[in-house]
Amino acid sequence: MLMRILATGLLAGALAGGIVAGLQHVTTTPLILKAETYEKAEGGHEHTHGPVTPAQSQQEAAPGANELADEWSPRDGLERTAFTTLATVATGIGFAFMLLAALIASGVAPTARTGLAWAAGAFVATGLAPALGLPPELPGSAAAELVHRQLWWVATVAATGIGIWLIGRISSLWAIVLGIALIAAPHIVGAPHPHEYSSEVPAEIAGHFTAASLVVHAVLWVLVGAMAGFIWQRADGSAA
Repeated sequence: MLMRILATGLLAGALAGGIVAGLQHVTTTPLILKAETYEKAEGGHEHTHGPVTPAQSQQEAAPGANELADEWSPRDGLERTAFTTLATVATGIGFAFMLLAALIASGVAPTARTGLAWAAGAFVATGLAPALGLPPELPGSAAAELVHRQLWWVATVAATGIGIWLIGRISSLWAIVLGIALIAAPHIVGAPHPHEYSSEVPAEIAGHFTAASLVVHAVLWVLVGAMAGFIWQRADGSAA
């Protein structure tokens, strides 16, 4: 079983990550490069909000990613593209492992359909819900303290994931009420934000990046869920 999970996760995650890396190259990457020209022109510092998107948008927009830029960062061009692609593929593989583990631990047979359904829930938990408080931000945007943002993001993902699981798997009245309360709790508390908002990047570019990042995140989960379920299902058919 373990070897089968590893093989399925590696194959599905690598395929999905490779496809999404190409998608990022024509969607989020140009926006990030454009934002960096504004930031450099203004002499600002890179600040971003929560890690709500995968791969490049997650690597570029995650708390702490830009704070480490002074130590080392890949050069623009082939080197940056290679590292971004590698990060995207690694993210896809990680998503596939988590999805398969969750399906099997819950007693759900991995198929293309169940993979898609659970991937949709995973996107809500790791992408859509955190973005309500901390949307993906481009370099040059003001942000609250890194630790506060990370703690809120992790708490939101955990609370939303557990809430969706309670509503979808148990479905009793108490589970639905508790699930809704868990999903709402992080937003009632509120995400950490800076005292003053500022950005060198035009609002049109920032808004486009937020939307594109969430779409890329959703596509990665959809591809991972469908491919992991399909590969697992085909292995069952071959064994039969």
